[in-house]
Amino acid sequence: MEKKEKLYEGKAKIIYATDNPEQVIAYYKDDATAFDAIKKATIKGKGELNNTIASFFFKLLNEKGIPTHFIKQLSNREMLIQKVEIIPVEVVVRNIAAGSIVRRLGIPEKTKFEPPLVEFYLKNDELHDPILCEQHIYAMNLATPEEVATMKELALKVNEILKEFMEKQGIILVDFKLEFGRKDGKVILADEISPDTCRFWDAKTGESLDKDRFRFDLGDLIEGYKKILEKIEKQEG
Repeated sequence: MEKKEKLYEGKAKIIYATDNPEQVIAYYKDDATAFDAIKKATIKGKGELNNTIASFFFKLLNEKGIPTHFIKQLSNREMLIQKVEIIPVEVVVRNIAAGSIVRRLGIPEKTKFEPPLVEFYLKNDELHDPILCEQHIYAMNLATPEEVATMKELALKVNEILKEFMEKQGIILVDFKLEFGRKDGKVILADEISPDTCRFWDAKTGESLDKDRFRFDLGDLIEGYKKILEKIEKQEG
């Protein structure tokens, strides 16, 4: 397998072509951004941690029957993934109120959602990723009703798997963002699952172990991400 030209560069990753047209390489960068990239930094080691954590979660989900784009981890910063057509709809699952939903709707922070709350957002940086209802998705031809139903079903299954797993590690899965792609006519999980895209709280202390440490200056980001990795590697061992 040969790494070839750069296909795409986002805020956190670079996608490279390979000699297999059906596979690409995702390279995880050290860049950190928040608040529509108003706040930016380069944090040494962040890409390696996110790649390793995301690889672990993708392997776990694959084993549990969730279809994902993940093939294997290639190095500290790279993973081999299936090339997909990304659906421009971000799916957010919330178990506990935190972040934007508190500011947007005035729901008290730490309110538990039972059942979990599922939201859709337009994947568009220029428009600041606005929230969508399902009718918006259909009117804009972003996804079909069948695809939306699949994304929601898979997102809730991912929530069940990760929530149960992280509880055993003493970590609360507060909420997370997922992206999906089309591959051979099917919808599969894509992008990444890491402390960049999830909120994790220490069950005992309530300490934030995710990108909120960078957003709100809650502590050293690498320290928080390392705690997540140590927890899951201990379980893996």
